[in-house]
Amino acid sequence: MFAALIEFIEKTLFVLINKILQEEQSNAKQIENLLLLLLGFSQKNPGMTRILIGDALINENDHLQLRIHQLHDRLEATLKQALRFAVSEQKLTANVDIAAQANLFMCFVIGRWYQFVNSGFRRDPLANWETQRMTLLPKELL
Repeated sequence: MFAALIEFIEKTLFVLINKILQEEQSNAKQIENLLLLLLGFSQKNPGMTRILIGDALINENDHLQLRIHQLHDRLEATLKQALRFAVSEQKLTANVDIAAQANLFMCFVIGRWYQFVNSGFRRDPLANWETQRMTLLPKELL
């Protein structure tokens, strides 16, 4: 059952990610929209958020946890690629540590997912986004 749900989550997220990457011309907007997608997906799918953080998989096969970790890695790789494009188009300075920035984005997203689940789904993953984006996103992308 969980394997099918993880597959559904992966397919859904990457269809939406590919749509953002194809339709949005601005790399800055791509990055912000990717983050909004990940937080908004959680907001709209609380039960699936429990899977995304591994909470629902505690007594399940370790292979399922591995798939979630791989999904997180793929999401981070997508963010890295978007950051690389921003550097190549000179929207972001070349001295930015792309790997560190992409990891920061994923840490933020996963942290918001955890807060959402641990609050009994009361702490909205998108709460304070407009303020926090000013700190989270590099100044060149704002």
